[in-house]
Amino acid sequence: MSVLYIDADACPVKDEVYKVAARYGIAVFVVCNSWIRTPQSPKIQLVVVDEGPDVADDWIAERAGPGDIVITADIPLAGRALEGGAQALHPTGRVFSPDNIGGALAGRAIGEHLRSMGEVTSGPPPFSNADRSKFLQALDAAVVKARRAPPKPPPRPV
Repeated sequence: MSVLYIDADACPVKDEVYKVAARYGIAVFVVCNSWIRTPQSPKIQLVVVDEGPDVADDWIAERAGPGDIVITADIPLAGRALEGGAQALHPTGRVFSPDNIGGALAGRAIGEHLRSMGEVTSGPPPFSNADRSKFLQALDAAVVKARRAPPKPPPRPV
């Protein structure tokens, strides 16, 4: 059975994930550093982790595996999810894959380097309805792909 993991602190597509998960009957772990409202459902579990860099990422990466889907804008977490055999989706619908994660990580490193030298870089463009639509299409495709994956043991309890 697939599991959806949401890196939730700044995720703009949580509601969309809840709807898709309900349609397919998939468990969702909403992982964040502080309490957020989630729908009342036995399939949705809020996980509040300690404050600190990468604590939520570590929690997700330790659990996500084959057949699972990780929703994150964090490129290093997406890479870790892929290494564990999970699928990784950006909230804009970008599908991270073994073929493109290296380039994404390199681009992120270049941006960090430029910013550390004082260069002003532009942030991401505003989140749009087209991004939301693309995300829903990508998530639906990922769920279909995950359902074809061989069964795996249930996730560890929180």
